[in-house]
Amino acid sequence: MPASRGFNRSARNQRGAALLTAMIIVTLIVTLASAMVWQQWRAVQVEAAERARVQSAWILSGALDWARLILREDARTGRPTSLGEPWAVPLAEARLSTFLAVDKNNADDAPDAFLSGSITDAQSRYNLTNLVEQGKVVKGELEILERLCQTIGLASDASGRIANGLRDALAPPTAVGVSSTAPLLPRSVSQLGWLGIDAEMQHQLESYVTLLPTRTAVNVNTAPREVLAAAIKGLDLATAERLVQMRQRGAFKTLQDVEAQLPGLGPLNAQQITLTSSYFEVRGRLRLGDRVLEQRSLVQRIGTDVIALQREQVSSRDQRGS
Repeated sequence: MPASRGFNRSARNQRGAALLTAMIIVTLIVTLASAMVWQQWRAVQVEAAERARVQSAWILSGALDWARLILREDARTGRPTSLGEPWAVPLAEARLSTFLAVDKNNADDAPDAFLSGSITDAQSRYNLTNLVEQGKVVKGELEILERLCQTIGLASDASGRIANGLRDALAPPTAVGVSSTAPLLPRSVSQLGWLGIDAEMQHQLESYVTLLPTRTAVNVNTAPREVLAAAIKGLDLATAERLVQMRQRGAFKTLQDVEAQLPGLGPLNAQQITLTSSYFEVRGRLRLGDRVLEQRSLVQRIGTDVIALQREQVSSRDQRGS
């Protein structure tokens, strides 16, 4: 009997060990299977996100192509660049299916995506690139920026800080008088912080100034009154507002037409005032649910060719429901 009891105890111990081993194996298999399922799910999510990103970029590229077509056709007319042209009419937000569907059923099944866009004349703003020429601050251009800053209520030293910062950023490292800690050269108004301009001041400036690759004149047919009053020496805001109202009835076709409305101010400088524009800012906006993807592009029109110089994409959440 003692031997039989010992044998039974050993058998039970073996069965317990086998059961424990089986449970461990099952646990490992479940863990590995769960990990594989999670990895597959994660891979699917990454692939879906990448596909959505590529599709969104493709759609926004279509918005840029839309702008190119409009600007190209506008150039063929030979008319002055004005706010009465088709390019100045924004593309109102529309469901994407309205562009792609061929019947109602396809429209109903299309994703809940909305596309909008707009074109802005970059030469309706004062070009900060004009401030520096051959490594020196241009006095006449600095005076324009000073008048603009005064008109929109900025600190009196803002124009000098911007001009000197651009001069230092453009100067070669070996130039005499250039600090070894010269700032980086900004490419947009949002980067003026590199020159010591705070965020609030950038926000005030962004509707009135720009940074373009070459020197440009201000377009009298598209510029706001504040920019016109700064660009034309001796022009007050009231007269600038009158020019804005007059061009709404019909674009100015020659500088002489503008001069006729400004008696006593002398001939206009063609390097500072123009009637046509070569640089435009194109904005495309794609809304998918509560996610918004916006692409901002700077384009240059040379004859009937329209070339994209810069592109920037910004992703954010739609704030309209908050």
